[in-house]
Amino acid sequence: MNAAVGAETAITTRNTPLRKLLPAVPLVMLQLCVPVRAVAGGAPRSRSAHSSTTTSTSSPATGKTMHLGARAWWRKRWVLPTAGAVAFLAAMRIHEGSSHGPFGIDYKLKPQDNNGIFSRSNQLGLEFGTVAAEAAGALFFGNHKGLGHVFWQSADASVFAGFAADALKYTFRRARPYQNQGPSAFFQGTDQSFPSGEVTLQASFVTPFILHYRHRYPWIWAAELLPVYDAYGRMKSQGHWQSDVLAGWLLGTAFGYWASQRKVPLLVEILPRGVSVGFYKSF
Repeated sequence: MNAAVGAETAITTRNTPLRKLLPAVPLVMLQLCVPVRAVAGGAPRSRSAHSSTTTSTSSPATGKTMHLGARAWWRKRWVLPTAGAVAFLAAMRIHEGSSHGPFGIDYKLKPQDNNGIFSRSNQLGLEFGTVAAEAAGALFFGNHKGLGHVFWQSADASVFAGFAADALKYTFRRARPYQNQGPSAFFQGTDQSFPSGEVTLQASFVTPFILHYRHRYPWIWAAELLPVYDAYGRMKSQGHWQSDVLAGWLLGTAFGYWASQRKVPLLVEILPRGVSVGFYKSF
């Protein structure tokens, strides 16, 4: 009895610092989102509170001085989705006493819940709705400047990220949580838990829109709630481990970034030209 109480006390003590740090996660994420401004020529903008963190460099081509903040490297486009995924999984980890699996972050959410807003029917509705929205948007607007082009980029990302996710599933053949084989059960027959294909789809769908519109409409970052919702729903129904949804999130984001860098989407090059013209332009 005393040993059980001691173990429970040890777990509670170990988790206490993480609980205290959790409220700071939104503040840290906000700091990562702060844009770093570059001022070319003229007098540098005044920085009252953070003047000590500003450095100056000279451009060899123009001779103009560039004033860059110390956090300039946070402008990398992959930083925010990665940090958000890690923070999300850290928050999910609070109430567990220990982690398992080869990645050290996997555990089964208990009890298994397949009802309410995270029901399987809602998850499938989101999946089919995303595919339908991509196809309808691409075919209606066509591959032109603006919204139609982003829809085709999103379709590019989703299609090829889906191929990659399926290849990884058949390669690793990981057992799902509800099969009660543990998070280290890889190469188990026809199991296909790693990575999450549905989270891959959501991340690849939203990433091109975020990268295209993030400066004009900063609220577009809220689209990341789609992969967050799907990730939590898949774990709540014990369909995926934490590392499954994290890998799917990173895979979809990576293909979304790749697609956003292409001037001509790969699907546009492959499919007949008439498909990418768009009904909006045709009529």
